[in-house]
Amino acid sequence: MGRQTNSAGEFPSDLLVDLGDGGGRGVRLRLEEALRSGIQAGRLMPGVPVPPTRVLAAELGISRSVVVEAYANLRTDGYLEARIGAGTRVRPEAGSGRSTTDGRVRTRARAGRWFRPPRRPHPADHAPAIRLLAGLPDPALFPRSRWLRHYRAALAGVPDPELTYPRMLGAPALRRAMTAYLGRVRGVSTAPERMLVCSGFTQGLTLVCRALRRRGARRLAVEDPCFGLHRDAVAMAGLEPVPVAVDVHGLDPSVLPETQVAGALVAPAHSYPTGGTLDADRRQALIAWARRTGAVVIEDDYDAEFRYDHHPVGAIQGLAPDHVAYIGCASKTVTPALRLGWLAAPPGLVDEVEQEKLCDDMGSPLIDQLAFARFVESGDFARHLRRVRPIYRRRRDAAIGALATHLPEVRPRGEAAGLHLHVMLPGDVDELELAAAAYTRGVLVEDGAWHWARPQDAPPSIVLGYGATPEPAIRRGIAILGEAVDSAR
Repeated sequence: MGRQTNSAGEFPSDLLVDLGDGGGRGVRLRLEEALRSGIQAGRLMPGVPVPPTRVLAAELGISRSVVVEAYANLRTDGYLEARIGAGTRVRPEAGSGRSTTDGRVRTRARAGRWFRPPRRPHPADHAPAIRLLAGLPDPALFPRSRWLRHYRAALAGVPDPELTYPRMLGAPALRRAMTAYLGRVRGVSTAPERMLVCSGFTQGLTLVCRALRRRGARRLAVEDPCFGLHRDAVAMAGLEPVPVAVDVHGLDPSVLPETQVAGALVAPAHSYPTGGTLDADRRQALIAWARRTGAVVIEDDYDAEFRYDHHPVGAIQGLAPDHVAYIGCASKTVTPALRLGWLAAPPGLVDEVEQEKLCDDMGSPLIDQLAFARFVESGDFARHLRRVRPIYRRRRDAAIGALATHLPEVRPRGEAAGLHLHVMLPGDVDELELAAAAYTRGVLVEDGAWHWARPQDAPPSIVLGYGATPEPAIRRGIAILGEAVDSAR
């Protein structure tokens, strides 16, 4: 009973334990209840070490024997485990409400049946060996050595007085670098004082939507289909997303006057997931509508850097800088782990999105901004894109070729750009059944319907990503999809 279960040096003595006022119960019972409830509620997560008995007893001002006995009882109840040399920890199974079959997490579908593939899984989650998830670059292509060089230089060069809360608009060096780069490469017309650095596209979208909401806006047009998370972000920012159908030529602006919206969210370079591109006539019509009504166009410059079959078209922001909020990010071009984005705001919206950013997170991480500024200004960003673009094109070609071989009845769309294909399935194939059948065979794909405002009206399809997967695995995964189709009819 007097044996120390953990070494004090490996655990910070800062566990929050509320023993309460007693209510007639002894200290040991109250300690057990506090630890048990913390484990059940998830505050003490599976595998986390608990403090050594001597440390916890000293902090709580109670006898060590009380802590030792409480730990022993919780081990008996299955909440804690003790291993020689590893101390006492929360058991991996404690507090878990998930059920597993063959090691795979199961989720209950709305229809009441079990199916395994989550609709938008996190890439790092436990999943089958072949992950054909859309919109993800290959993490193995991240330029680690060059990034490390720029990060070290940025850290060494930042003056001590700058190591405080960053500017809300972002580091001036990055705003200057992105102003020059976007003007040269994407035809964006802006200035550093109108650029805001954000944590990826979704935060930029949320900031603009909240600013519009405070102005009195109530509705925002969104492409239908569009990336489902963006529709949700618009709604959570307080605006009603109004779906406007897209086709191979992009969103049709002729229907916007009927919608009574304060703006429109568009992805003119590569609409997600269908891959349409906003053509020249519709670009002009969209800008004319914004000028006539005072509406704000939010431009998602999605996949603009990855065009394979013809030269990229410029951003629509360059046509009307006073009416377009342009948003881009490093998530697809470099890595989503950076959480870096940039927003070129119309002049009349800069102060409002800056205020929203202040209330959101008080600024994006400074050192990452300075490192990315160096990455862009040195030309390493452009060199990185030139290096990875042919790799992704070969993977796209491998995916198209494998589909023609193993699934000749399907029709891929959006192949001109990006990191995914929108694969139209035959009408007698259930996309959820196909995703589930593929999952059980070791392949993870995403069903397409949830990107539609009314999923029940969506044609059967899957969104097949090829960016993060080597060519042999792409071919093998699509061959498995071909085998799984019959079970989904």
